[in-house]
Amino acid sequence: MRSMSRDHAHVQEFFGARAADWDSRFPDDGPAYAAAVAELGLREGDRVLDAGCGTGRALPPLRAAVGPPGLVLGADVTPGMLQAAARAGRDREGRLLLTDVAALPLRSRSLDAVFAAGLIAHLPDPAGNLRELARVVRPGGVLALFHPIGRRALATRQGRRVTPDDLRAEPNLRPLLAGAGWRMASYVDEDDRFLALAVRGA
Repeated sequence: MRSMSRDHAHVQEFFGARAADWDSRFPDDGPAYAAAVAELGLREGDRVLDAGCGTGRALPPLRAAVGPPGLVLGADVTPGMLQAAARAGRDREGRLLLTDVAALPLRSRSLDAVFAAGLIAHLPDPAGNLRELARVVRPGGVLALFHPIGRRALATRQGRRVTPDDLRAEPNLRPLLAGAGWRMASYVDEDDRFLALAVRGA
């Protein structure tokens, strides 16, 4: 893994301090993750990456979707999150990679889909990082940007207001994705979930 920038160090510090009790803080998110994974339309044998996988909550439904012959990878930049994933046994559902999503150790066009929960707000270079995710996905492959609660509910939880410059706002996200090689296919921002699906261009 390449050296960490100040942004990455901040992300590691933030999530590293929260890794041990992350799952217990959000114990009811499992069904929301499973429902979002179902929207990817994965088939048996597909190859999928959970980018910024954290404690690996998406790995069991991803494994169920692609079956034993499929490939499931979970990538995260924070060692403590991957350790928590392993303690929860989720390393049995997919291979865990300690790596930066800005420089994935994967071949171009080698995946069918990428699932990314809560990732985009923590990307130091959203356009560049989304381009890197596009690089590793085949044309026609799918990206799911997910959060188990919507933008407004998340802002309320964090004691802030939703602002027009929010990257996840549809008018901002659609051109950001397009510039990185993705075409937004659907966009849902409700109190109980955020899910933007995008398709990799040719």
